[in-house]
Amino acid sequence: MRDDGGVLLETARLTLRRFTMDDVDRLVALDADPEVMRFLTGGAPTPAATFRDEVLPRVLARYVRHPGLGRWATLDRFTGEFLGWHSLDPSDDGAEAELGYRLRRATWGHGLATEGARALVRHAFDTVGVRRVWAQTMAVNDRSRAVMARAGLRYVRTFHLAFDDPIPGTEHGEVEYELRRDAWPATRQEWDAAALRAR
Repeated sequence: MRDDGGVLLETARLTLRRFTMDDVDRLVALDADPEVMRFLTGGAPTPAATFRDEVLPRVLARYVRHPGLGRWATLDRFTGEFLGWHSLDPSDDGAEAELGYRLRRATWGHGLATEGARALVRHAFDTVGVRRVWAQTMAVNDRSRAVMARAGLRYVRTFHLAFDDPIPGTEHGEVEYELRRDAWPATRQEWDAAALRAR
Protein backbone atom coordinates (compact mmCIF):
# COMPACT_ATOMS: atom_id res chain seq x y z
CA MET A 1 0.00 0.00 0.00
CA ARG A 2 1.40 3.38 -0.97
CA ASP A 3 1.26 6.17 1.55
CA ASP A 4 3.69 8.71 0.09
CA GLY A 5 2.63 12.15 1.24
CA GLY A 6 -0.74 10.80 2.25
CA VAL A 7 -1.41 9.20 -1.15
CA LEU A 8 -3.22 5.88 -0.90
CA LEU A 9 -3.27 5.03 -4.60
CA GLU A 10 -3.36 6.39 -8.12
CA THR A 11 -5.37 5.36 -11.15
CA ALA A 12 -5.07 6.42 -14.78
CA ARG A 13 -6.74 9.76 -14.01
CA LEU A 14 -7.06 10.04 -10.24
CA THR A 15 -5.03 10.40 -7.08
CA LEU A 16 -6.61 9.38 -3.77
CA ARG A 17 -4.96 10.97 -0.75
CA ARG A 18 -5.69 11.36 2.92
CA PHE A 19 -7.82 14.26 4.02
CA THR A 20 -6.41 16.95 6.32
CA MET A 21 -8.09 19.72 8.29
CA ASP A 22 -7.09 22.06 5.45
CA ASP A 23 -9.77 20.43 3.27
CA VAL A 24 -12.76 21.99 5.07
CA ASP A 25 -13.42 24.63 2.40
CA ARG A 26 -13.15 22.08 -0.41
CA LEU A 27 -15.74 19.85 1.25
CA VAL A 28 -18.06 22.78 1.95
CA ALA A 29 -17.94 23.77 -1.72
CA LEU A 30 -18.66 20.18 -2.82
CA ASP A 31 -21.73 19.87 -0.58
CA ALA A 32 -22.96 23.34 -1.54
CA ASP A 33 -24.21 22.00 -4.89
CA PRO A 34 -27.88 20.99 -4.47
CA GLU A 35 -27.55 18.35 -7.20
CA VAL A 36 -24.61 16.70 -5.44
CA MET A 37 -26.69 16.51 -2.25
CA ARG A 38 -30.03 15.68 -3.90
CA PHE A 39 -30.18 12.04 -2.77
CA LEU A 40 -28.47 12.68 0.56
CA THR A 41 -30.13 15.69 2.14
CA GLY A 42 -32.63 16.74 -0.50
CA GLY A 43 -30.14 19.38 -1.65
CA ALA A 44 -29.30 21.00 1.70
CA PRO A 45 -25.60 21.91 2.11
CA THR A 46 -23.34 20.74 4.94
CA PRO A 47 -22.19 23.53 7.29
CA ALA A 48 -18.46 24.20 7.62
CA ALA A 49 -18.67 23.58 11.36
CA THR A 50 -19.92 20.04 10.72
CA PHE A 51 -16.86 19.24 8.64
CA ARG A 52 -14.48 20.99 11.03
CA ASP A 53 -15.86 19.65 14.31
CA GLU A 54 -17.37 16.27 13.38
CA VAL A 55 -16.64 14.81 9.94
CA LEU A 56 -12.90 15.44 9.50
CA PRO A 57 -11.87 14.51 13.07
CA ARG A 58 -13.72 11.19 12.60
CA VAL A 59 -12.12 10.64 9.18
CA LEU A 60 -8.61 11.35 10.49
CA ALA A 61 -9.08 9.01 13.45
CA ARG A 62 -10.07 6.15 11.14
CA TYR A 63 -6.75 6.33 9.28
CA VAL A 64 -5.04 5.33 12.53
CA ARG A 65 -7.62 2.80 13.72
CA HIS A 66 -8.11 1.02 10.38
CA PRO A 67 -5.04 1.43 8.13
CA GLY A 68 -5.93 1.20 4.46
CA LEU A 69 -9.60 1.98 5.04
CA GLY A 70 -11.38 5.31 5.35
CA ARG A 71 -12.22 8.30 3.19
CA TRP A 72 -9.87 9.93 0.69
CA ALA A 73 -9.82 13.17 -1.22
CA THR A 74 -10.09 12.45 -4.95
CA LEU A 75 -7.84 14.64 -7.09
CA ASP A 76 -7.16 15.00 -10.79
CA ARG A 77 -3.90 13.06 -11.12
CA PHE A 78 -2.36 15.59 -13.50
CA THR A 79 -3.57 18.95 -12.20
CA GLY A 80 -4.09 18.15 -8.52
CA GLU A 81 -7.57 19.70 -8.67
CA PHE A 82 -9.96 18.55 -5.94
CA LEU A 83 -12.79 16.53 -7.52
CA GLY A 84 -14.52 15.10 -4.45
CA TRP A 85 -13.96 11.92 -2.46
CA HIS A 86 -14.08 8.13 -2.47
CA SER A 87 -14.30 5.95 0.63
CA LEU A 88 -14.11 2.51 2.15
CA ASP A 89 -15.65 3.26 5.54
CA PRO A 90 -14.73 0.39 7.88
CA SER A 91 -17.01 -1.69 10.06
CA ASP A 92 -16.15 -1.65 13.77
CA ASP A 93 -13.82 -4.61 13.37
CA GLY A 94 -12.43 -3.47 10.00
CA ALA A 95 -13.47 -6.73 8.33
CA GLU A 96 -16.02 -5.04 6.06
CA ALA A 97 -16.02 -1.71 4.24
CA GLU A 98 -18.76 0.53 2.89
CA LEU A 99 -17.92 1.90 -0.54
CA GLY A 100 -18.81 5.55 -1.07
CA TYR A 101 -18.13 8.41 -3.48
CA ARG A 102 -19.14 12.02 -3.93
CA LEU A 103 -17.79 14.02 -6.86
CA ARG A 104 -18.33 17.53 -8.19
CA ARG A 105 -21.11 17.73 -10.75
CA ALA A 106 -18.70 18.97 -13.44
CA THR A 107 -16.97 15.55 -13.33
CA TRP A 108 -20.12 13.46 -13.78
CA GLY A 109 -20.50 11.29 -16.86
CA HIS A 110 -16.77 10.65 -17.38
CA GLY A 111 -16.41 7.39 -15.46
CA LEU A 112 -14.39 8.91 -12.62
CA ALA A 113 -16.64 7.64 -9.83
CA THR A 114 -16.35 4.13 -11.26
CA GLU A 115 -12.60 4.43 -11.78
CA GLY A 116 -12.01 5.37 -8.17
CA ALA A 117 -14.53 2.85 -6.85
CA ARG A 118 -12.95 -0.04 -8.76
CA ALA A 119 -9.50 0.90 -7.51
CA LEU A 120 -10.79 0.89 -3.94
CA VAL A 121 -12.58 -2.44 -4.34
CA ARG A 122 -9.34 -3.98 -5.62
CA HIS A 123 -7.44 -2.36 -2.75
CA ALA A 124 -10.00 -3.58 -0.19
CA PHE A 125 -9.65 -7.22 -1.18
CA ASP A 126 -6.06 -7.49 -2.42
CA THR A 127 -4.32 -5.21 0.08
CA VAL A 128 -6.53 -4.87 3.16
CA GLY A 129 -8.17 -8.29 2.94
CA VAL A 130 -11.74 -7.41 3.89
CA ARG A 131 -14.44 -10.08 3.69
CA ARG A 132 -17.09 -7.81 2.12
CA VAL A 133 -17.46 -4.45 0.36
CA TRP A 134 -20.98 -3.03 0.37
CA ALA A 135 -22.80 0.16 -0.55
CA GLN A 136 -26.24 1.70 -0.12
CA THR A 137 -28.17 4.47 -1.83
CA MET A 138 -31.73 5.54 -2.48
CA ALA A 139 -33.52 3.19 -4.88
CA VAL A 140 -34.20 6.13 -7.22
CA ASN A 141 -30.53 7.15 -7.42
CA ASP A 142 -29.83 5.51 -10.78
CA ARG A 143 -26.39 7.11 -11.26
CA SER A 144 -25.05 5.80 -7.97
CA ARG A 145 -26.54 2.36 -8.52
CA ALA A 146 -24.81 2.19 -11.90
CA VAL A 147 -21.45 2.98 -10.29
CA MET A 148 -22.00 0.23 -7.70
CA ALA A 149 -22.71 -2.30 -10.43
CA ARG A 150 -19.72 -1.22 -12.54
CA ALA A 151 -17.55 -1.50 -9.42
CA GLY A 152 -18.45 -5.19 -9.21
CA LEU A 153 -21.08 -5.01 -6.49
CA ARG A 154 -24.34 -6.91 -6.89
CA TYR A 155 -27.83 -5.95 -5.78
CA VAL A 156 -28.79 -7.57 -2.46
CA ARG A 157 -32.00 -5.97 -1.22
CA THR A 158 -34.38 -3.06 -1.08
CA PHE A 159 -35.39 -1.85 2.36
CA HIS A 160 -37.33 1.01 3.89
CA LEU A 161 -36.25 3.33 6.70
CA ALA A 162 -38.32 5.80 8.70
CA PHE A 163 -37.19 9.44 8.47
CA ASP A 164 -38.54 12.40 10.41
CA ASP A 165 -38.13 14.63 7.35
CA PRO A 166 -38.06 12.36 4.27
CA ILE A 167 -36.77 13.72 0.96
CA PRO A 168 -38.41 13.06 -2.43
CA GLY A 169 -37.93 9.44 -3.48
CA THR A 170 -37.73 8.06 0.06
CA GLU A 171 -40.98 6.20 -0.47
CA HIS A 172 -39.21 3.89 -2.96
CA GLY A 173 -36.75 2.74 -0.31
CA GLU A 174 -33.02 2.21 -0.09
CA VAL A 175 -30.96 -0.42 -1.91
CA GLU A 176 -27.91 -2.38 -0.83
CA TYR A 177 -25.22 -3.84 -3.09
CA GLU A 178 -22.26 -6.00 -2.09
CA LEU A 179 -19.23 -7.95 -3.25
CA ARG A 180 -17.91 -10.72 -1.01
CA ARG A 181 -14.39 -12.06 -0.87
CA ASP A 182 -15.31 -15.41 -2.42
CA ALA A 183 -16.73 -13.64 -5.50
CA TRP A 184 -13.83 -11.21 -5.86
CA PRO A 185 -11.41 -13.44 -7.87
CA ALA A 186 -13.93 -13.85 -10.70
CA THR A 187 -14.64 -10.11 -10.76
CA ARG A 188 -10.93 -9.29 -10.80
CA GLN A 189 -10.40 -11.75 -13.65
CA GLU A 190 -13.19 -10.10 -15.66
CA TRP A 191 -11.65 -6.65 -15.16
CA ASP A 192 -8.16 -7.82 -16.06
CA ALA A 193 -9.43 -9.56 -19.21
CA ALA A 194 -11.36 -6.44 -20.25
CA ALA A 195 -8.26 -4.30 -19.70
CA LEU A 196 -6.22 -6.61 -21.94
CA ARG A 197 -8.84 -6.46 -24.68
CA ALA A 198 -8.85 -2.66 -24.50
CA ARG A 199 -5.12 -2.40 -25.23
